Amino acid sequence: MAGSGVVKHILLARFKDEVTPERLDQLIRGYAGLVAVVPSMKAFHWGTDVSIENMHQGFTHVFESTFESTEGVKEYIEHPNHVDFATEFLALAEKVIIIDYKPTAAT
Repeated sequence: MAGSGVVKHILLARFKDEVTPERLDQLIRGYAGLVAVVPSMKAFHWGTDVSIENMHQGFTHVFESTFESTEGVKEYIEHPNHVDFATEFLALAEKVIIIDYKPTAAT
């Protein structure tokens, strides 16, 4: 099946300067909470840029979600809780990049 197999959903973000650390913490807790309400969302991790290469192009935060399939990502995108969350998230973001990929082991 073309859509089967684990899919990683990577979101890179830079938030607007006016977003307070408290508001950002609240937003990240909301993102993490989607795991409990979206059945196809299996895991969530996040972090901030710590690279010494300075190639982040202004992106400061990385969010990684794991899904069971591409169909699972579609379910997540259409889920009402995600739709509400994404509206809130995007209102606070200055710029965002999203990439979905299927992990492949090195050969």
